[in-house]
Amino acid sequence: MLKKVLIANRGEIAVRIVRACAEMEIRSVAIYTEPDRYALHVKRADESYSLGEDPLAGYLDPLRIVNLAVETGCDGIHPGYGFLSENAEFARLCEEKGITFIGPKSSVIHGMGDKTQARDSMRAAGVPVTPGSDGNLANVDEALALAEEVGYPAMIKATSGGGGRGIRRCDSPDELRQQYPRVISEATKAFGSADVFLEKCIVNPRHIEVQVLADSHGNVIHLYERDCSIQRRNQKLIEIAPSPQLTPEQREYIGNLAVKAAEAVGYENAGTVEFLLSGNKVYFMEMNTRVQVEHTITESITGVDIVREQLRIASGLKLSYRQEDISYRGFALQFRINAEDPKNDFLPSFGRVTHYYAPGGPGVRVDTAIYTGYEIPPYYDSMCLKLICWALTWDEVIARGKRALDDMRLRGIKTTGTYYQQILDHQDFKAANFDTSFVPTHPELLNYSEKRDPSEIALALAAAIAAHMAA
Repeated sequence: MLKKVLIANRGEIAVRIVRACAEMEIRSVAIYTEPDRYALHVKRADESYSLGEDPLAGYLDPLRIVNLAVETGCDGIHPGYGFLSENAEFARLCEEKGITFIGPKSSVIHGMGDKTQARDSMRAAGVPVTPGSDGNLANVDEALALAEEVGYPAMIKATSGGGGRGIRRCDSPDELRQQYPRVISEATKAFGSADVFLEKCIVNPRHIEVQVLADSHGNVIHLYERDCSIQRRNQKLIEIAPSPQLTPEQREYIGNLAVKAAEAVGYENAGTVEFLLSGNKVYFMEMNTRVQVEHTITESITGVDIVREQLRIASGLKLSYRQEDISYRGFALQFRINAEDPKNDFLPSFGRVTHYYAPGGPGVRVDTAIYTGYEIPPYYDSMCLKLICWALTWDEVIARGKRALDDMRLRGIKTTGTYYQQILDHQDFKAANFDTSFVPTHPELLNYSEKRDPSEIALALAAAIAAHMAA
């Protein structure tokens, strides 16, 4: 079993990993840059080390982090998600230095990070992929010819892309000519590669992903699926497990496809295979070679501690479960509470949390690294809290989600919480009738009134009275 793990991340996922390590009697090491000096993961880890003043450079320096792990006596590194979690060079450095990378091998990360290589691997394994280019595009003329063949709309995508970046939809040849250089520019800036490929755009699909676990002994299982169709500009907002839209036959088929995909590339540790579902047609989209933000809802319905399994697998142990041991119960929702103002085109709303009260009660879990007085820095992702709700039925989990969102008190910044309540109230969502077009086709859900906290109103009245008397 691993003895000491450096967590190459920050925020709520770092706190989540610290807790898993504590339960398994593994010492945890936190890293931080100056804006995170007072962050919760720094306070909770057994040890913590500064990476300097620059907000981002330290978190993105593979060699420095691996060397720090060696210097502090760590035998493992957990990358979390984001930052270096899908960086094959980072995993390779760990392998060279004798540090266990808590994730798949560097060769697998590289293969799945290259979207054209991933598509080739899936084709060879018999996993259906969307029609498109067999490899990277040579130029815009090749893209135009292929788009005519597969039909519009078409998607130009960065080969090394991820996180919803480096993707442009093209509805006509003129749009393709305009978007092609833009995607290349985005890809070069974001991923250091100008390679792009083309796929047929599946219009308004359901976004279904399957959680897989695989050990070094050849065992691969799935933990059922999550529905991530409620998204904005390719960024997930609300995630659901299991999907309320799948038939039992579709569920079994997609789960088996995910296992086949993981086996085909010799996958180890936790990963997620993402699919697009259009009618009864299923298409492989990509494989995320890390723990997902939304792993929490899979844990809620299956009872499997995914981060614990990651640590066990990385320690060379067999999976704790066989496929026949895995079942699910009820439904779970995860709300990404982002520090954003939905009424102002989701503009980031960073600043000091003047008051924070976590929702609770039956079936409610909160993963976060914020606290009252915490200053949310402007350098990182805007997600400040994950609210997870579980209940036995679809109707009950919606009701519980509404109640938990209403219970939450997060003052000093704007958040997406109230907006999510509008989504839960919509009849199509209640009827489990939605796809990736739900958010953009329902702009009216942004026309809500902000609830004012009674304490805030009382303070405002007191201030007004004091000012009047002073005058």
